Amino acid sequence: MAQRKATKTKATKASSKRDAGRNPPALVMTETEAEAAPGAPNKMSQKAYERELARLQIELVKLQEWIKHAGLKVVVLFEGRDAAGKGGTIKRITESLNPRICRVVALGTPTEREKTQWYFQRYADQLPASGEMVLFDRSWYNRAGVERVMGFCTEQEVEEFFRACPQFEGMLIRSGIILVKYWFSVSDEEQERRFQRRLGDPTRRWKLSPMDLKSRERWLDYSKAKDDMFAHTDTKESPWWVVDADVKRHARLNCISHLLSMVPYEDLTPEPIELPPRKDRGKYVRPPITDQSFVPARYPKG
Repeated sequence: MAQRKATKTKATKASSKRDAGRNPPALVMTETEAEAAPGAPNKMSQKAYERELARLQIELVKLQEWIKHAGLKVVVLFEGRDAAGKGGTIKRITESLNPRICRVVALGTPTEREKTQWYFQRYADQLPASGEMVLFDRSWYNRAGVERVMGFCTEQEVEEFFRACPQFEGMLIRSGIILVKYWFSVSDEEQERRFQRRLGDPTRRWKLSPMDLKSRERWLDYSKAKDDMFAHTDTKESPWWVVDADVKRHARLNCISHLLSMVPYEDLTPEPIELPPRKDRGKYVRPPITDQSFVPARYPKG
């Protein structure tokens, strides 16, 4: 155990040194853009958040074009407690990107056949090819988290995962894959507030699965599992990056900004394009508009 802690300390220091100088300058808010909020004294305003998010999304498009141009293979893992904000961050990353280049993987419960496979097999099948970026909304770390806490695997399988995982990730990195791992950290008070909000919102209620409700009862067990997972897999070669997710706006911007710093890229923005004039290809009589079936105008134009 002492050796494990020493290894973790060295990895943390190395990660901090590697991160120093990489991250772009943080957003500086004006006094009118900062607003007080319960539990978040310096929460930025919606206006400031949207302005900075728009800027970062332009950079994400530049990153996307560079990944395609340079043939990079990028894998980003999003892990953390339920309602920590992983899905919201992934949505903000992908909403301006080409799904053919950047895709999201959110695997469901393994089938009976998949349960008999090598544990990493179904995840390996989702890895990117050249010119692609894959975002895992939960990943192979299910074994060290929900599967372990909820009793879906044995302790022997967990120990084997801890032995194999650093080797598996090492193989990915040596093959040329850029691997970035994020852990979204949220306090128990904030998680409870978000759960309660989901209960009262029909559009969010689907996010509360029976598994989420069970995990709510086992906060301490998940904390222990997370700490043990970090002790085994927070390595110098493949470190964990923790996102303080108690305030969603800040968590999203911090994560996106950090991701941009982890993949060196160049600006390939093309020169402004002028649309050529349409060419008249001769006379053409279109079929009657009454031949077409239209969606009922339940919301008619003004």
